[in-house]
Amino acid sequence: MSESTERVVLVTGAARGLGVEIARQLVDTGHLVVVGARDAEAGAAVAKQLGERAWALHLDVTDPESVQAAVEAVDRRHGRLDALVNNAAVHFDPGADPVTEDLDVADGAWRTNVLAPWRLTQAFVPLLRAGSDAVIVNVTSGLGSLARMGAHSPAYSVSKAGINALTRVFADALTRDGITVHAVSPGWTATDMGGSGGRPVAEGAGGIVDVVRSPGAAPSGSFLQDGEHVPW
Repeated sequence: MSESTERVVLVTGAARGLGVEIARQLVDTGHLVVVGARDAEAGAAVAKQLGERAWALHLDVTDPESVQAAVEAVDRRHGRLDALVNNAAVHFDPGADPVTEDLDVADGAWRTNVLAPWRLTQAFVPLLRAGSDAVIVNVTSGLGSLARMGAHSPAYSVSKAGINALTRVFADALTRDGITVHAVSPGWTATDMGGSGGRPVAEGAGGIVDVVRSPGAAPSGSFLQDGEHVPW
């Protein structure tokens, strides 16, 4: 078990795009970062690039056995978790029509974007209870806002509304444990998923990292972007 007082943060989907930048900024601000990645080789490469404050963890968020193995690995190494960043996501489907959407796409989005964070949260709560100023950050999207939602990207939008709902129910449930839960949107960022034309990835990641660093700056259960509240 690690005796370090540095905050330990697990970032899922950390082998590419936004996840890599979140991990990099956390390392740069003195955190110990667990680089969670389904692609073990890519995760190891990111961790090596980030240096001694990062280590790679093979993690398929949709696989219960992989999640349990991840919990055991973090427990052996640190004995606690201070922050869980549920960043892994799939199936951004711009231009799709909800009337004709392939429901296999919707099913995949739901499993990865909603059920997987639910599974991760359940599994890591014991280690988060042992953490300091523990926080769960669910990476969401403005497309998940019911107040703003339209037909654009239906599978993705509905799944992000789902993770927003998950944020609210866990914020309520974990109040008793002193664990803060937030939904945080990076905004439209220029990643492989978001495509070109979005804001710089560093800016999108920055708002997420700020919440990890200051989880009590907003009431638990908030929906945030760049520190500002987004309508549900």
